[in-house]
Amino acid sequence: MPLVRKPTPPAEPVAVPSALGEGTSEQRWAAVRAAAESKDGVALLAGALAGESDPVVREAIFTGLSRIATRESAAALVPYLGSEDAGLRTGALDALRAMPDAARGHIPDLLADPDADVRLLSCELARGLPESEANRLLCDLLERETEKNVCAAALEVLAEIGRLQALPTLRRCADRFGDDPFIAFSIKVATERIGGP
Repeated sequence: MPLVRKPTPPAEPVAVPSALGEGTSEQRWAAVRAAAESKDGVALLAGALAGESDPVVREAIFTGLSRIATRESAAALVPYLGSEDAGLRTGALDALRAMPDAARGHIPDLLADPDADVRLLSCELARGLPESEANRLLCDLLERETEKNVCAAALEVLAEIGRLQALPTLRRCADRFGDDPFIAFSIKVATERIGGP
C-alpha cells in the first residue's frame, strides 16, 4: 500500500503590524516581507526600522523600502544618513542609491544638511543623478563648503562625471583650499579628467 502524504497545512497568515515588533527574527523577517507588499508598506517598514536591531531583519526593511521606490519610501530612509549607527547609515545609503529616481528630490536638501557627514554621504547619492544635475549640485556645494572632507567627496564624484562647466568652481575651490595638498591634488585630478588646462 503506497504511502500517502498528508497535505501540508497552509501557512498561517502573518499578522503584519504586530509581528513587525515582536516574535523571533524569522517571524519579524516574514512580517517585513509581507509589509512591503501592503498598501501601508512605507509606514509599517519605517516604524519597524526605528526599533529593529537584527541586521538581517534590518536588511529586509531596507530592501523593502528600496523596492517600493517612492519619494515617501526614500524620505523614510533620509534621517538614517545622520545616524551614529554605522549599519543604519550604510543600509540607508545603499537603499537610497538603489532607487535614484525616488531619492532625487531629497538630494539638494541633503547636500545642504547642517551635518557634514550627511553632506559627505550625499555626494555619493549625487553620482546617480543625470550628469548635468549632479554637476550643478556638486558645484553649488563646493562654492559654499568649508569642510575639507566634504569637498574631497564632491571632487571625487566630479572627477568621474564632471563637465567643463565645473572648471571655474574647481579654480575657486583651489584658491580657498590652496594650502591643503590633498584638496589641491583632488582638484588637479578632477580638472585633468574633465579636460581642463
